[in-house]
Amino acid sequence: MTVCIAEKPSVAKEIADVLGARTKHDGYIEGNGYQVTWTFGHLCTLKEPADYSDNWKSWSLGSLPMIPPRFGIKLIDDKGIEKQFKIIESLMLKADSIVNCGDAGQEGELIQRWVMQKVGVKCPVKRLWISSLTEESIREGFKQLKLQSDFQRLYEAGLCRAIGDWLLGMNATRLYTLKYRSDRKQILSIGRVQTPTLALVVNRQKEIDNFRPEQYWELKTNYRDVKFSAVKGRFTDKSEGEKILASISGKPFNVTDVSKKEGKEYPMRLFDLTSLQVECNRRYGMSADVTLKTIQSLYEKKITTYPRVDTSFLSDDIYPKCPQILKGLTEYSQYTEPLLARKLPKTKRVFDNSKVTDHHAIIPTGVKPAALSESEKRVFDLVARRFIASFWPECLFSTTTVMGNVEKTEFKVTGKEILMPGWRVVYEGDKTAEKEKDTDEENNLPQFETGESGPHVPELAEKWTQPPKPYTEATLLRAMETAGKFVDNEELRDALKENGIGRPSTRAAIIETLYKRDYIRKEKKNLRPTPTAMKLMDLIHEELLKSAELTGRWEKHLREIEKGTYDSQQFVTEMKQMVTDLTRNVLADNSSVRLQ
Repeated sequence: MTVCIAEKPSVAKEIADVLGARTKHDGYIEGNGYQVTWTFGHLCTLKEPADYSDNWKSWSLGSLPMIPPRFGIKLIDDKGIEKQFKIIESLMLKADSIVNCGDAGQEGELIQRWVMQKVGVKCPVKRLWISSLTEESIREGFKQLKLQSDFQRLYEAGLCRAIGDWLLGMNATRLYTLKYRSDRKQILSIGRVQTPTLALVVNRQKEIDNFRPEQYWELKTNYRDVKFSAVKGRFTDKSEGEKILASISGKPFNVTDVSKKEGKEYPMRLFDLTSLQVECNRRYGMSADVTLKTIQSLYEKKITTYPRVDTSFLSDDIYPKCPQILKGLTEYSQYTEPLLARKLPKTKRVFDNSKVTDHHAIIPTGVKPAALSESEKRVFDLVARRFIASFWPECLFSTTTVMGNVEKTEFKVTGKEILMPGWRVVYEGDKTAEKEKDTDEENNLPQFETGESGPHVPELAEKWTQPPKPYTEATLLRAMETAGKFVDNEELRDALKENGIGRPSTRAAIIETLYKRDYIRKEKKNLRPTPTAMKLMDLIHEELLKSAELTGRWEKHLREIEKGTYDSQQFVTEMKQMVTDLTRNVLADNSSVRLQ
């Protein structure tokens, strides 16, 4: 008998249906030589401090740092979990072989490996590795089952992440709580990813609080109902601006140059999880956590592919499947039919094997959506349109720059005209996109001729510099992805992802943790740190705990462990040393500072 273990009952049912297992039992489905069972996410976790030593049961500075000689796992204390584990255990101990059908990622690998370790599995184990839950994908996956050993590095990376989080979280939380709290009930939660993420929000708030607005003036003039700006830019001295204003008033405006430059705007990249979360937050105010749950639900309904991905590219083997996927998007036939009438283009901006490791970008499967919630409809629409648009031609536009002068003062205006919309037609029925386009720089200028002149109306407008904007979930996700560096360029952002903090699949949970700890609050879309968070960051002097860049280096090491270019034991050794040094430094603080 072959035992298959999935991560959720709903996924197990899909797999059982394909395998021909129809007989339902308590905790598993059986038939056709298979027993398909499931976990409920994590059934096991790393042991608590008290499980290792009686000295670690109570919190005391003298017991720190807590570094177990060997990390162990245990069942999560929950009656439902204990019952399901016993069912899994009885099946696995009698099995001839096992198929790990966990989600195809680091977390999914860890969940099932821990269960099998706890059971003490001795029989051969294979791995099902698929990117969608369609019947075709599951059948194909079972025909090409992989060796469990092929994913050893993935497991080691997940284990190192869990151990690193345990070492820093358990030790630093006790250390800072005991050293700096004033209220005995108050716990100061510190985390390997949570604390540098919070530091980003706190530092931004400090920039806003410390901002001092500065006055300046802008010289503009209205010629033929078009507003031209002085090339000189801002005036910090009002009298200088007024002097020029007086010199050009009543004098004719002369057009000195009209130049046109044509350009291309490529379709937007396909979605990875972070970019999807950013877009959903920006457009609909959906939290990162809600977006993740929604796209996970669409995956489990077979409508979209595996969501916890950090690439925006497809592998070459997906290209032959794309026409069929497009045919399945019947609600978008006005955009898909022109594509299906000819051979689909295959570009490096979409298909690039070198940019795909375990999984490709999030795309539709071609399965017709049915009975979707409002949030599922919105998220699916984004994914579907982005996929369709990737096969449309570039948008062609023309940028017109008009230069003019009055006396010796130069003015300039730039306009953008769409010559051929290309991929933008896919968004014509998208009201949110249309609204955004209206505020874009796509302003059509009237026809100007070099040498023309005429009357104009100049003005000197008073302005004030503006403070930095607070983080939203969208901008915080981007900051986490790029270790605090802000870049709009997609290629540069890809390079910085190597040093991002957290994984695409965990960033939403980190933000949710900050809410639960009462470290951040939401004001409309803006994220604000609480007074407790502000004071906590002032107490933490160790840059290792606060720096997004330094935390990003740990994340890079975890990715390298996954690739086999960094030693997992070295990572754990470094984390142990860091916790030891941190404990020594905090204990050496003789100040009487307490978090009030």
